[in-house]
Amino acid sequence: MILRALHVVAVVAATLAWPAVASAQNKSSSVDFQTFVRSLWPEAQAKGITRATFDQAFAGLSADQRVINAIHRQPEYGRPVGVYVNGIASAANIANGKKKAVEWKQTFDAVERQFGVDRWVLLSIWGMETSYGAMKDKWDVFRSLGTLAAIRFRDPYFRKETVIALKIMQDDRVPRAQMVSSWAGAMGQTQFMPTNVIDYAIDFNKDGKIDIWNSVPDVLGSTGNYLHKQKWVMGLPWGFEVLVPPGFDYRKSRASFADWSKLGVRRADGAAYPARGDGILFFPSGAKGPGFIVTENFAVLKEYNNSDAYAIAVGHLADRIRGAAPFKTAWPADDVQLPRDARVTLQKKLAALGYKVNEFDAHIDFDLRDNIRAEQVKFGMLPDGHPTAALLDKLGIPVR
Repeated sequence: MILRALHVVAVVAATLAWPAVASAQNKSSSVDFQTFVRSLWPEAQAKGITRATFDQAFAGLSADQRVINAIHRQPEYGRPVGVYVNGIASAANIANGKKKAVEWKQTFDAVERQFGVDRWVLLSIWGMETSYGAMKDKWDVFRSLGTLAAIRFRDPYFRKETVIALKIMQDDRVPRAQMVSSWAGAMGQTQFMPTNVIDYAIDFNKDGKIDIWNSVPDVLGSTGNYLHKQKWVMGLPWGFEVLVPPGFDYRKSRASFADWSKLGVRRADGAAYPARGDGILFFPSGAKGPGFIVTENFAVLKEYNNSDAYAIAVGHLADRIRGAAPFKTAWPADDVQLPRDARVTLQKKLAALGYKVNEFDAHIDFDLRDNIRAEQVKFGMLPDGHPTAALLDKLGIPVR
């Protein structure tokens, strides 16, 4: 879902603050929630929210412990990347995606013409988020957002999103019963956070209302509009699996497509590189697993949800729906992704060693992977940029 605004991210979409969560679990959720609601009213009123709307939104609500618990269970983390990716690019998701491509062909044609966004990626996001609309939102958006805001999770992000959700219900005259979401407040068939609804949701079928819950044209048009405004490049792949030659220098991570070809790095599917552009090489499960060269469109997918695993899964499902083959290289059976707290500790360690770290949010971006390569070289390890428990051990970081 889009948590980055959070980016999104987005998109819960997805930067986590563990201390706030831990402290919140030791408080009385009902008292905290009502205190939050009372404190929110002046902000909501200043944004034009009426008392009637405000009271209707929060009537009878209390904090939801399930939301707090869900923070610890992000599907992109805590299990091998290959398991996650293969679970998304399942036979059922591929088959259903092909059916939806035929069923909504005219809509996809129109979205591609207007926004220049690949239909297969739209299909994949739709399938990823709600199984092409089959999975319905079931969480009360004001209870979910209010709970996260009450525990000051990523404060003030969820507090602001709560006020925006109030505006959506009031200004767009969305029935209170329709204000449902994911556990983290993402709404509709492709999971827009309230800010994204305001910024990107459109009435694509021209029926006079925006409905990202029930109108497939509005869902696809809104998602196309989002990706377009995030600078999606039509005709450019998100990335592709590659095979590196014997003796390859794993310290190399960035080059033009032409230079990658000269270095002997070839596409696993045998296709040619794009005619122009640059790509970043990375190994989400280390050098023993599949390697990828990703493009600027990969960064766009991470704007939708700031997770490498998510972006690979969306890209791969899109390719499989389009008819591409599975990855050539098997995912390693012993792949263990670092837990979130270990990633944050690694970021802090790298910062202490003098590397630039923009946020201590557990997301290992490509700059940090290059820093990891430098540390791996120091320890005589293969510099594939993949953070492992073995590296943390050498850095003096315990992994629980």
